Amino acid sequence: MSYVKPDQLIDDIIHSGEHKSNLTTKQMFVRGTLSGAILGAATTVALTAAAQTGLPIVGAVLFPVGFAIILLLGLELVTGSFALIPLAVLEGRTTIRKCVKNFVVVILAHLLGAGLYAALYTFAITYAGTDSSDPMVQAIIHLAEHKVLPYQAAGAGGILVAIVKAMLCNWMVAIGTIMFYTSKSTGGKILAMWLPVTIFFSLGLEHAIVNMFVIPAGMMLGADISMGEWWLWNQAPVLLGNLLGAIAFTALPVYFSHRTRGNRAVTLDAASASPVLVRS
Repeated sequence: MSYVKPDQLIDDIIHSGEHKSNLTTKQMFVRGTLSGAILGAATTVALTAAAQTGLPIVGAVLFPVGFAIILLLGLELVTGSFALIPLAVLEGRTTIRKCVKNFVVVILAHLLGAGLYAALYTFAITYAGTDSSDPMVQAIIHLAEHKVLPYQAAGAGGILVAIVKAMLCNWMVAIGTIMFYTSKSTGGKILAMWLPVTIFFSLGLEHAIVNMFVIPAGMMLGADISMGEWWLWNQAPVLLGNLLGAIAFTALPVYFSHRTRGNRAVTLDAASASPVLVRS
């Protein structure tokens, strides 16, 4: 059967977290850069579909294609790793230092990948800055400003709102990442992760990597946002909220609802078992 039961699922996601923490810096950076660009592309597909149909839900249904590509290719997406690597730390399978290293390197890579795609995409839709008639120009400017200015207007409360919306977002994204491991078939993996990711996008919640594309792209197109405003009123609180949501709402509840002393002991015994050397 392609379905992976919860006990085995816990083992698989902890192993994945351990594996991610042990990647080389180059692997983390290249995989993270690709993921940033792919999510940028998925966001433009979703915005285009919403504009063409007049139905934002159509864009939300299409958006998870980016996550599917990232997960199937084994790339690095920090919002998913926010749930996986801390569990590996919890079980002593990796260290806090390796966990932090992965997060920092991959976030920087996301910024490069999303920013590069934003520059290329805005260059293309404006015909090298000579034509702003494409409807996507105003759509991206509006979305970028909507992700910064309302929080700024609300002051300190706006930062709290951004954190909460980011927590709710990554509750769904982290569930999608974990559900990817509930099937052994490609189709099952895609379907399982598609559902919660559609939920987050349709509700207009805050995802740090999506924002690394949307807000810089909006700024390139003329949005009334400065670099400092982007980071203070959106990017920094959203990264924090995504981390808290992944750990508090998804990783720990899933772990403690299924992990027992018995199945953990079996896993630890299997992990520590060494092959027997047979001499001829």
